[in-house]
Amino acid sequence: MSAGESLTQAGRNDWSFPDGVTYLNHGSFGPSTRVVHEVRESWSHRLNANPMDFYLRQFDGALEHAAGRLGQWIGAEGRDLVFVDNATVAMNVVAESLELGPGDEILLNDHEYGAVFRIWRAVCERVGAKVVSPTLGHGTSDDEPRRFTDRSEIIEPILNAITSKTKLIIISHITSPTAIIFPVAEVCSAARRRGIPICIDGPHAIAMRNVNLRALDCDFYCASLHKWLSAPFGSGFLYVRRNWQAKLKPHLTSWGRSLGGQGPRWQDNLNWLGTRDPAPFLSVPAAIEFLERVGLERFRSQTHDLARYARSRLEPILGQAATIPDSPDWYGSMIAIPLPPDSSKKARPNAIHPLQQGLWDRHQTEVLVTECHGHRYLRVSCHLYNTAAEIDALSEAVKTWFASA
Repeated sequence: MSAGESLTQAGRNDWSFPDGVTYLNHGSFGPSTRVVHEVRESWSHRLNANPMDFYLRQFDGALEHAAGRLGQWIGAEGRDLVFVDNATVAMNVVAESLELGPGDEILLNDHEYGAVFRIWRAVCERVGAKVVSPTLGHGTSDDEPRRFTDRSEIIEPILNAITSKTKLIIISHITSPTAIIFPVAEVCSAARRRGIPICIDGPHAIAMRNVNLRALDCDFYCASLHKWLSAPFGSGFLYVRRNWQAKLKPHLTSWGRSLGGQGPRWQDNLNWLGTRDPAPFLSVPAAIEFLERVGLERFRSQTHDLARYARSRLEPILGQAATIPDSPDWYGSMIAIPLPPDSSKKARPNAIHPLQQGLWDRHQTEVLVTECHGHRYLRVSCHLYNTAAEIDALSEAVKTWFASA
C-alpha cells in the first residue's frame, strides 16, 4: 500500500490533528479540513462585521445557494431541503410533524441508532402509539451477534412487520453501531407500493455513498454533514417530500419568516430560530468542493480499502469475524468487528469501554467501541488522512491490550 501511504499522508496535512494522535473515529465526530474551517471562519467574520447587513441582505441568498449546491450533490432540489444542526434535530422535526394516535405503529429495526429509538419512543408514549422493532439477520443463539449473508435478511423482516397500523418506516442508510450499508432503495420501493411513508436516517451515507434522493423517492431524509463530508460541526439537513412540506412543524417556535423580506417558504420556521451563526450551513459547498477536488471515487475506494485492511488484521486478533460479507456493497469507509463475548460482559453500561479508553491512554489512538443489543463492536472509521501503518499500529495495540487485560 505504498502508493496509498503517500496519498493519505499528504491528506493528513489538510486536517489539524495534534502530533502523535491517530484518529480512527471519523464516523462519530469527523473534523473539518483546514480549508473548510477557514471558510467557516470567513462567514462568521462577515456576520460579526455587520450583523444587520448580513441577516437582512446576505443571509437568504447565501443559504439558498448552499442548499442548491447540496441538492445538486445528493440528487434533490434546494427548495426541498432545509439546513438543521444535525440529523437528531431533523429526526425530531419529523417526529413532531407526524400525526399519531393510540395504537399507531412506528417501524424501526433493531440496528437503528439509539437516539432515534429514544425520539420515537418518547413521541409514541405521549400519544399511546408504539415502536415496532423487528430483528434482522440470522443467528444460532442470543450470545452471538446477528449475522448477514443476504439482503433479504434485512428487507423481509422489515416488510413482514408492516401492519395496517404502520404510520412510518424508519431505516438507516448505513447503520451507526454496526456500520452496515442497508438496502434502502428496495425498502423505499416496497414502502411506496404499500403507501407507507419512509424516513431514512442518513448521516453516514453522505459522501461515503452515491446518494440520489430523486431515485430513492423517500418522504424524509435526515443527515449530519460533519461525518464523511467533513463539513463543519452544526451542519445537517432535512429533505422533505413536497406533499409533506406544508405539514412540517418546527421543533422550536420563533418568527417563522425571512428577516430579509423574502416571500413565505416552508423552510421559514427552521431557517430562522432566533439569532445564531449560520456559518456551518454556508460552508457546506466548500466541503463538497474539497472532496470533488480529491475525487469521490478515490475517496471511496481508498477508505474502503483501509476498512477492509482493518478487517483482515483485526478479525484474527479478536477471534471474531465481521457480521457481513466482505464486499463494498455491505460496508464502505468503516467496519465493525465483534469483540469477544467476555470483554463485552466486563464493560459497564453507558461507560466508555475499557478497550477504547486503553487505546487512548496508552497509544493516543481514537477508535470507538459500539454496542448493539448487548454485543460490543470495535468500529474502525477511515478517511483520507489515515494509513495502513495506523491500522497496523491499532492491531498491535489491540493485541497487547487483550494479552494484558
